[in-house]
Amino acid sequence: MISTAIRVARVGSAAELAAAALMMLGFPVLMVAALVPSVYAFAAAAAVTYLADHYLHRKGSYLINRLSKVRAGLSIRFLIRQLLLILLLARMDLSNGLVFYGAIACFIAFYGLQAPHGALVTLIRNRRRMPVATRNVDLKSRIRIPDAPPRGLLDRSAEKMLHLDLAAVVGLLISAMTDNVLAGFVGIGITLALGCLYVLVLMPYVRGRKTPPDADTVLAAVDDWLAEYRPGTVLYFSGSKDSAYQVNMWLETMEELESRPLILLRERVILQSLAPTTVPVICVPGGVHLMNMDLSTVRVALYAANVGKNIHLLRVPTMKHVFIGHGDSDKLASVNPFSKVYDEVWTAGRAGRDRYAIADVGVRDDDIVEVGRPQLAPIQSWQGVPDGRIPTVLYAPTWEGWDGDPGNTSLVLAGENIVKKLVKADPPVRVLYKPHPFTGTVSAEAGTAHRRVTALVEKAAASRDTDARFAADTAVQTAARAELTRIETRLTELAGTGDDKRDEAEASRDDVVDLKKHEEIARLRADWNDFYWQALPSYRHAVITGAEPRLYDCFNVSDAMVSDISSVVSDFIASGKPYAVTDSAGLGVEEFKRANTAVRAAVILSNSAKELGGLLDAVRDPSADPLAADRDELKHYLLGPDEPTSIEQFNDAVAALARKAETRNLGQEARIAAGDPEAAELAEALPGGKPRTTAGEAEGATAG
Repeated sequence: MISTAIRVARVGSAAELAAAALMMLGFPVLMVAALVPSVYAFAAAAAVTYLADHYLHRKGSYLINRLSKVRAGLSIRFLIRQLLLILLLARMDLSNGLVFYGAIACFIAFYGLQAPHGALVTLIRNRRRMPVATRNVDLKSRIRIPDAPPRGLLDRSAEKMLHLDLAAVVGLLISAMTDNVLAGFVGIGITLALGCLYVLVLMPYVRGRKTPPDADTVLAAVDDWLAEYRPGTVLYFSGSKDSAYQVNMWLETMEELESRPLILLRERVILQSLAPTTVPVICVPGGVHLMNMDLSTVRVALYAANVGKNIHLLRVPTMKHVFIGHGDSDKLASVNPFSKVYDEVWTAGRAGRDRYAIADVGVRDDDIVEVGRPQLAPIQSWQGVPDGRIPTVLYAPTWEGWDGDPGNTSLVLAGENIVKKLVKADPPVRVLYKPHPFTGTVSAEAGTAHRRVTALVEKAAASRDTDARFAADTAVQTAARAELTRIETRLTELAGTGDDKRDEAEASRDDVVDLKKHEEIARLRADWNDFYWQALPSYRHAVITGAEPRLYDCFNVSDAMVSDISSVVSDFIASGKPYAVTDSAGLGVEEFKRANTAVRAAVILSNSAKELGGLLDAVRDPSADPLAADRDELKHYLLGPDEPTSIEQFNDAVAALARKAETRNLGQEARIAAGDPEAAELAEALPGGKPRTTAGEAEGATAG
């Protein structure tokens, strides 16, 4: 029942739900206590409402926002408590005393302070909101960006300001209890003095040297940095917070580009969700600011998603525009008709080219370039099960999706059958269960199935720990756990306290990557992964959730995988290992393979999972694997050749397209130089229509 209430109220815990209930019940008790009247009951109820309100704010509870929607917001709650205190004083026959009038005057004056306080806080935040936000861009040497006000002044500022009435409330309650008016006036004086002081402390941050430069100065500094850095290739991205993974998957590829890379983002929320990178990042929320930015050295623009804001960069003719997407699968999004607005569309392998041909959405075959999938470089090729180790099978189902299609995930109809057969397999195998992080967010049935599968794996793991056939190397595991602790401690030190709340202006000024620190973190994360698997006995089943170990790390320690139709299957194919895919919708083997390219070399499972034996046989005896040749052929069809490497193909494609852009720009310059009035007029009308650099400089920027 409590869990249902938590879900309905959208709170994070039972404590949060209890705090909300106490706060809402506290106000009726306050009213009753004021009418009775009872000072002690009023004081107790007031304390409960203060503490509950503070707790919910500190937790960032969803209920706080909901209360404001039903006209029970923060200010109203404080005002009601103060009015009930006035009622209490009146019911105690104190309405003719000076302390009563002092209380009324205090609360009126206190609310009069709310307006300048709120205005100052809003003004400070607006003035410290940069027209662009940056990472790894040297603005510090170009413009002066002052420190933000102390966190305590702006963080939950409205709540802090309103809580200053506590001194007056306590003083007035003491006066009501003791008939001593001095306590009431002292409390009133403290509340008003602190309120005035709070306002006065904020005032210096809205003018003078404590405010950041204006928008024109900041934009000029960014253009100055761009002129010095001379970016050649831009990764452009716009989207919601939930889509940040679509740009994050390209960060390592951007770091390996031979041209000078730059990442352009359009939403601040994406910048906040961006993974650490060494590549310069500029977030430009305003379309006008972006269109006026000096990107004259850029020759190639890469787009990871088809969104409306792409038009703000697509309109620049001096660069070539490429759709690279954020995955390569049989989904309809992979052949979006919008893709024909780009100069080229880059796919992983021949399969992507064929999809566009079959879809016939206007993308010409000449405009498609196969570049592989650079993100798959960490996936290791299979060399067979090492001697002395039992095979490991990864079960990585996708989530239930939004449309209720039973074919989305195998968890509901087949999950338990798959896991039961795997944990009971003879000869034995190890099971790693890594569910999709969204599992159960839409379908309660999927969430229940996930919990049942988790329980199955954990029970089997506990049973195997007591099985005499399996012996753990406790010395190795103890040493590995010690190393994990050491690495996690060091990673925490490198990440800081985790309490870094710098505002946008400070982050833009200071966030220039420390390469040594960045490289150390990458090295430690790789070491952490190695020791994680050493600390886990090679025979022990495990449920793996959370960001670490990553999915690709699970690929590398597994010998086979069971999954559903998703990009997980396409990525796993890069390993060359046997895999199975569940036909949960019951399409039938032939139709399932016809509709989904990625399963053409898979063992197809029904919901009973009775076909799992074929997968396990292929793992135990690779020489008798009937699908090995099919997997190799499918791998090259979907992902392209192994040589040259994907990043080499990607760099070659960037360089080739940059040369095309430069040829176009030189042609325009030649027409203008020859006195072609139409070319000159077009160059003036279009952003970037007339390159601001010489051909040699631009070529250097592209190749640099």
